[in-house]
This record gives sequence, structure tokens and C-alpha cells, in this order.
Amino acid sequence: MNLKPKTLAMILAGGRVNELNVLTHYRPKSAVPFGGLYRVIDFALSNLMRSGLEQVAILSQFRSFSLINHIGIGAAWDMLGKSRGVSILPPSAGYGNTSWYKGTADAVYQNIDFIEYHNPEEVFILSGDHVYNMDYREMIAYHREKDADLTIACVQVPMDKAHRFGVADIDDEDGGQGGRVLQYKEKPDRPRCNWASLTVYCFRPKTLIDILKTNAKENSSFEFGRDIIPRLMYEQKRVYGYKFRGYWGYTRTMEEYWQTNMDLLGPAPKIDLEKWGVRTNMEHRDVGDCQPLKVGPSASIQDSLVYNGCVVEGTVERSILFPGVHVGKGSVVRDSVLFFNNKIGQDSRLEKVVSDVNVTIGNGAVIGDPGPAESKEVTVLGWNNFIPDKTVIGSDCTVFPALPAGKFSREIKTGETVR
Repeated sequence: MNLKPKTLAMILAGGRVNELNVLTHYRPKSAVPFGGLYRVIDFALSNLMRSGLEQVAILSQFRSFSLINHIGIGAAWDMLGKSRGVSILPPSAGYGNTSWYKGTADAVYQNIDFIEYHNPEEVFILSGDHVYNMDYREMIAYHREKDADLTIACVQVPMDKAHRFGVADIDDEDGGQGGRVLQYKEKPDRPRCNWASLTVYCFRPKTLIDILKTNAKENSSFEFGRDIIPRLMYEQKRVYGYKFRGYWGYTRTMEEYWQTNMDLLGPAPKIDLEKWGVRTNMEHRDVGDCQPLKVGPSASIQDSLVYNGCVVEGTVERSILFPGVHVGKGSVVRDSVLFFNNKIGQDSRLEKVVSDVNVTIGNGAVIGDPGPAESKEVTVLGWNNFIPDKTVIGSDCTVFPALPAGKFSREIKTGETVR
């Protein structure tokens, strides 16, 4: 099935998430580094590439430089050529009532002219900040088979977690593949069903354009889950749910982000980057030009992902090290994720730490508490920081980016924030 001239994909990639703390202080969530080499948006882009959907628009507004720099011209995902390409669509002021995107639905509404120009048979809208592997062709085929106005990809979540999501009650008319959406609620207090929206939507273009225009005239809220889907349900449009049964990494909170990274590790990892065919832009931050990994004579690396450009002279266990990380002699890094160009001095210890780019940690520092990772919270270090020698930082701490050295006391207690 050739989808290239028929389906227009639009990635919602512009927002930041407060729960991800200082990691989204200077970048949208979709541009947050992940898995030692990648950005979160790489999963959506790689899924689109493998599904043959190569006419892509990326809707971005919050501090987009990092994201734009990463996407480049789309060459990393083969999105170059006739009828292929990546367009970055930031909000712009101009003729008419244009403004900053006021929500996910408004971001698409402000680009209706882009949709009409391409005149697709389907508009495929997806979030750029989830970690999963999906062949979108199967969902689009299901959407066409049902002659649907909207098809929503859904994944089953534990009932006690369902209140965090938009959830759909889906009938079983298609033997487990999907069915008509009987009811949809956005983050209900007392959910009665647990098929959660993946924020992956396949729309009939006319239905999408009409409902966006109506919503813009009559409503002050502009979200697909809160506004658009309930309107379509009220108007008794043909809304279907497509049941996705694979792995889905929801990275809204720091604990979820950390756990999704840890799902890359272990004897049976839940995420297989090679099998999934995930690509990234190797020119971003010059990661393709890094020297080979260097491992010192007294170093130890266990159950970890350690990439080119790293120098390990200490111990690394159950951790992920991005290119440019240096772990000094006698230091221990455990249950941690260290972004590009972190420098760990000698005889330091890191336990369940997520550290943003360009962080230097002095000698003899202790960050995070020892013990099982599941029993403690993540400590997060913002980018461009220098942590002085022998500093002690407890678990569940937050260090804001680019702080002067005088901000650091000798001990930062569990749960404290330094800003």
C-alpha cells in the first residue's frame, strides 16, 4: 500500500512538560535526549519512515532551536525527495488571528492552509514525545476499512493509572483489533475503562477541518482530548479505536522517563532499538565523529549502554552514558542516565541520577542514596553545572541549570531543590 501521496503526518512536538523538571527548561519534551544516542522524537520519526509516511509537518513552538537543529532537513529518516520532506511549522504572527499555539488542536487549526495545500486522503496526527514501535500502515488500513471520521490508537493501561489519560470504551466488533468508540473521557476522576489514547489520530481531512473551525469559534479550549474528540462523539461521527498491544513508554514524569531508559537494559530489554529500526541525526552534536569508547584497566561496565566518545576508568552499572561522558578512577555510576559531555571526577558516586548535558562533578562527590533503585526517587541535574568536590546531594533532588558555584552547599538534603 503506497501511502506517500495520500497521507499527511503532523507531529505535535512543541510543548514542554513541567513534570520533566529541568530537562525541559531549555527544550521541548520531544527533543529530550534518550537512550544514550537519541531524542524522544526519533521514535515517532522512525515509525513514520518505516511506515512509508514521509510527508511530515512538525508543529513546534517552545524553545525550538534544539529540535530544529536535530531534525535538520530530515535526511536521517530518508525524508528527502519528490513527495517527501519535513516541514517545521512554528506559530507566526501575520494576517488574521494568528498567535502562539494555544493547544494541540489550535496548532493544527493554525495550519489548515498547509493541510489544504497537500490535499491528503488522511491527516495522521501524532505526539512526538512517546517511546514505542508501531507500523502506522495497519492503523490507516483499519481507518479506511471502517470509513471512519477519526481513528484513535489506544493502549491498555492499569485501571489505577487510567485517570491520567484520555480513555476510550471500545466495543469488540473486530475481534480485538479495535472497534467503535462508545465513550471517551479525558482524564476522568473515576475511569470505567482503561484503553488510553496514545495521542495518535487518523482523521478524515474534511471532518478535521470542519471540527477545528467550529471549535475555534465556540470554545476557549483547544485540545484534541478535551475538546475535539468529545465534539465528534456528541455529533455522532464515526469514531473508532485501534488497539495497540506493543510496548509504550510514557515519559511524562521523571520516574517514567528514568524507567523507560532502564527498559533498554537487562537480559531481556523491553526496547530493542536495533530491531525497531530507530534512527537519529548522527550529525547533531557531532556524535558520528566521536572517538571509540575507551575503557581503563581498572574499569568495570555491567548491564549498561556506553557509547563512542566515552572514557570509563571507574565502575558503571545499569546505566546509560551518552557520547562524551568521562567517569574517573574509583567513581561508581549506578542506575543513572548521563547526557552528552558529563565529566565525573575521581572517587565519586552517583545513584539513580539523570544529568543533563555539560555537567562536571568534582572528586569525592556523592549524589543520590544507595540501595535498590525502586525504593528511591531520581535526582536531576540541570545542564552546564559544576558540582564542587565532596558535595553530597540526596535522592529526589533537583539542581537547576547553569548555577554559580556559590549556590552549592556542602550537603543538599533529600528532596531539596537548588535554584
